[in-house]
Amino acid sequence: MSKRHSARGKRPGSNKSRVKTSVAGRQGNNKPGINKPGINKPTINKSFWSRLGPGLITGAADDDPSGIATYSQVGAGFGYAILWTAFFTLPLMVGIQIVSARIGRVTGNGLACNIRQHYPAWLLYGIVILLLIANTINIAADIGAMGAALKLLVGGPAHWYAVAFGVTSALLQIFIPFPRYAPILKLLTLALFAYVATVFVVGVPWSDVLSQAVMPSLSLKGDYVVAVVAVFGTTISPYLFFWQASQEVEEQRAAAGKEPLIAAPEQARAELRRIKLDTWIGMGFSNVVAFFIMLTTAVTLHAHGVTDIQTSAQAAEALRPLAGNFAFFLFSAGIVGTGLLAVPILAGSAAYAVAETFNWPIGLGLELAKARGFYAIVTIATVLGVVLNFTSIDPIKALFWSAVINGVVAVPIMAVMMLMAVRKEIMGPFVITRRLRVLGWLATAVMAIVVLAIPVTWGH
Repeated sequence: MSKRHSARGKRPGSNKSRVKTSVAGRQGNNKPGINKPGINKPTINKSFWSRLGPGLITGAADDDPSGIATYSQVGAGFGYAILWTAFFTLPLMVGIQIVSARIGRVTGNGLACNIRQHYPAWLLYGIVILLLIANTINIAADIGAMGAALKLLVGGPAHWYAVAFGVTSALLQIFIPFPRYAPILKLLTLALFAYVATVFVVGVPWSDVLSQAVMPSLSLKGDYVVAVVAVFGTTISPYLFFWQASQEVEEQRAAAGKEPLIAAPEQARAELRRIKLDTWIGMGFSNVVAFFIMLTTAVTLHAHGVTDIQTSAQAAEALRPLAGNFAFFLFSAGIVGTGLLAVPILAGSAAYAVAETFNWPIGLGLELAKARGFYAIVTIATVLGVVLNFTSIDPIKALFWSAVINGVVAVPIMAVMMLMAVRKEIMGPFVITRRLRVLGWLATAVMAIVVLAIPVTWGH
């Protein structure tokens, strides 16, 4: 087995001599020669693909099998009526994800570590416990959907496929070095093109689509509000904040000569530009795919009176008689591909949050023996997700509660992120711009409205 990247150094809490506050992000990066002239100069001749990373992967992971199920339900149930949400949520997603990425890259620490250092313990513990519960349920729903989709494609036992997917995901995270694992995740984002291709297999009345997407017919009916709440809850999820911030830290530690920006401000211009580009592309990709999933199910299932879709696998199966075998294959294969991307991110974001909370050594760049607690959380969350598929728990209700918990926990996390991002003692000279403040607080307010709408729409 290849050794983990040797330049990672110590993790949060292990460098007892680190300077407090302004250079807190430097922990874990005691690399020789980092202050020599020229060594911190950013590489400018990178390929476009190599400049993409945490933002692209995070955006693609947002379209996990559970998200596919939600978008399929909305498209089948309401046709084109909710396509507008893909446009409306994009700037909100970009704003809040850039904030999370900047916190990680500037400080050199993930969100949970920053919350632990600057906010009360009860707030951190409450957030992390809810995140762990929501992520575990989401893992269960995703693994179950992957098993069901593979059964549709090749036949066989869906539950045992789920076990295989869970075991494979955990082993890849534990035993593949991060510099090799990150490119695997990037390649898995290509699975989402299956949903772009599906649209062009079925006939689409584009003039009707564009008119309703740009000038939608809004409604205050309970079922319509529930659908909008579901889309927002699926699109803006807490695990995405934790993952992107921690991946910025991982990539910084894995790259020779890279330091947290608060300790190496000369690297800021290139890195902040990269974060902006990466996040816009990642979130844009995510919302384009969500749009196409809703559109595919609208022009096929909804148009033929199939409006009650409960799972992503059910949506794929319903497509076969209406759109043909090729569309069915693309939709089903996409569920498996996106699940392979999303499950490790769900488990990994939970592990980052828990490990940073208790100041354990963290990171996919460490060997198992050096980060037992971190990998234990990855394993436990994945195993529990698999086990839930063998219980009598209704997967649809479980997914509903996962969405509720995600929505509830997202609001305080977003508020804390926004407060951290403007504190000079945390961000130094890299506090966020006025535009990011507006976008971030607007996204937080929208999610708060979504949470308040949940009790109102409970009966639906």
